[in-house]
Amino acid sequence: MSEKKPIILAVDDEPEVLRAVQRDLRSNYAADYRIVAAIGGQEAIDTLDELALKDEPVALIVADQRMPGVTGVEVLSRSLSYYPNAKRTLLTAYADTEAAISAINDVGLDHYIMKPWDPPDQKLFPILDDLLSDWQAGYRPTFTGLRIISQEWSREAFELKAFLAMNQIPYKSLTLRKDAEAEVLMESAGAAISDLPLVLLTDDSPIKSPSTDQLAGAIGLKSHASEPAYDLAIVGAGPAGLAAAVYGASEGLSTILIEASAPGGQAAQSTLIENYLGFPKGISGADLARRAHSQATRLGAEIVVPATVRSVERKDPFRILHMADGSTITAKALVICSGVEYRKLEAEGLDRLKGAGVYYGTSNIEATSHRDSPMYVVGGGNSAGQAALFLSRFTDSVTIVIRRSDLSETMSQYLIDNIADNPALTVLPRHEVVEARGDTHLESINLKNLDTNEATDATAGAMFIFVGQRAHTDWLGDLVDLDDGGFVLAGSDLGSLAGWNVDRDPLPLETSVPGVFVAGDVRHGSIRRVAGATGEGATAIRFVHQHLASL
Repeated sequence: MSEKKPIILAVDDEPEVLRAVQRDLRSNYAADYRIVAAIGGQEAIDTLDELALKDEPVALIVADQRMPGVTGVEVLSRSLSYYPNAKRTLLTAYADTEAAISAINDVGLDHYIMKPWDPPDQKLFPILDDLLSDWQAGYRPTFTGLRIISQEWSREAFELKAFLAMNQIPYKSLTLRKDAEAEVLMESAGAAISDLPLVLLTDDSPIKSPSTDQLAGAIGLKSHASEPAYDLAIVGAGPAGLAAAVYGASEGLSTILIEASAPGGQAAQSTLIENYLGFPKGISGADLARRAHSQATRLGAEIVVPATVRSVERKDPFRILHMADGSTITAKALVICSGVEYRKLEAEGLDRLKGAGVYYGTSNIEATSHRDSPMYVVGGGNSAGQAALFLSRFTDSVTIVIRRSDLSETMSQYLIDNIADNPALTVLPRHEVVEARGDTHLESINLKNLDTNEATDATAGAMFIFVGQRAHTDWLGDLVDLDDGGFVLAGSDLGSLAGWNVDRDPLPLETSVPGVFVAGDVRHGSIRRVAGATGEGATAIRFVHQHLASL
């Protein structure tokens, strides 16, 4: 039986307006969606009742606000109980703007569109395209994709699942002794316990105990450059690198973006970025990365992932990147966007239990695995705050452990306020983790009070670590000047210029080597905000052009 098309529901009490909405929706979306119409708010609610009973997928609801009896906001509010993940758009007149903005918080409104929306190519379709793309990213139809079979608390399986999740590739996880299907599939694949984790591809062909590189190759990720030379090479596909790729490619530079793990970098672990311009409901780091990746690719940037740069050779006027697979890539200009990673927390038991209750960063995988268990977040920065709020959806006990007396010096005020208002969250100041305990997985942690030195044990299902940041600059060797913390110096922060061999001063964001620029969190003095990183990535391209013009 063919899969049901997802539904777009259009709601208006004026037949003429409703026909216009249907016409525009059908003209652009009929190939992939079923367009269903309801005249008035009550008919819309009755329609949602019927669709839910039939288990029909609803992707988007477009409702007019000014309807007698049942308003558009009321329709969207009722739809939450039927289809919590559907996208919601309100058609409004100018006088309805206040109600629409209130609905962003009250009913999770995704967008409001002012009437009339003519021409739809400019005022309707771009908005709905974006919303439907977001919905599709989270939509899970009848599963026919990758399956991973493993033992419970397998670190190797966790690494594979984390890799797939970061690259937004859907999969189904099956655990021995929990899922009856797992043993059947193992037997049919001729696999033994020693072959786990076992990955079954979409054609059911098995891969036994693969590395992430082997899995990437099997599922068709592009991990090798298609050309030997480019105008611009960018290392690191976090927000800064993605922005640089978008602007480099859009301005005519042959551009390659190289990423070792997955697009989005550390920002992709942010479950909700609420202060990023243009997203009143906030946006997850993963969604932002997905949009930027699509945008860069559409504009002509070549993105290779997973691919690792081992070293860079200076051979003026070129920079030669030596890759882990033995290949080389030559570029006229290089932008360093390799970002940072969370520092390793030094406490007994953490290494042994990493991937089995102890995690650096967080995602849906870990949160779902530890649903309803006590969770601990170690760290007081914005990422820790975002993670704690996200985890509170999965448990009613999340404790934030910090060494300072409070969060005010390290976390944005909007996060502090949200944490204070959330009954599931507790802040434990002036404490540190001494030990993580458990046989096969984390079961408890030992905490020390820094004021009294008193130690206490606490039951813990999971611990998520967000402490400090270490620059990803090992691959640079001694190519460019770094500060004492390993962050890249650039522009006015540079000291001596012993290797400088061009007749001009270093440009802003340019390192101690002409034509090598830096952007984002890996730069000395960076403000460590997503908006700042994207701004630097875009700005770096202006200076790349100036450098190339001087060659």
